[in-house]
Amino acid sequence: MTDAIGSRFVYVTYIRTTPEQLWSALISADFARQYWRGAHPEADWKVGGAWKLVFPDGRVADAGEIVEFEPARRLSIRWRNEFKPEFKAEGWSLCVMEIETVDAAVKLTVSHGMERQGSKFIGAVSAGWPQILSNLKSLLETGSVVLPPMQFGSPQA
Repeated sequence: MTDAIGSRFVYVTYIRTTPEQLWSALISADFARQYWRGAHPEADWKVGGAWKLVFPDGRVADAGEIVEFEPARRLSIRWRNEFKPEFKAEGWSLCVMEIETVDAAVKLTVSHGMERQGSKFIGAVSAGWPQILSNLKSLLETGSVVLPPMQFGSPQA
């Protein structure tokens, strides 16, 4: 989606879990390896802390900084792609994850955007986030993922 301020992707899902369990899943590298299709985050989980998404082979996929850190409520990351030159050249994006309780479920809203109109990076995350978030939802609700690990860094990744 492109709007007046640039490019933005928004995804909303409802997960049968608690805000605390979802928060733990978002910041746990070991748990994230399962739903991030093999990649995992490494971070100093506090405002101003460094953040990166690491491929299984140790290469850094994306890097950035924690902008907001409100446990079980909100996580914002200043985010830049590090492995595809054309994406890195687009600069910084902002990813915001919001958690709220709705009846017996938890609503997770992920917004990822940047000021650049027609961003190819936001186009790419628009294809990637639904895979990651479907895996996250399935893993929390059933104990297994929908999509297996992929070969990151390949032409399809």
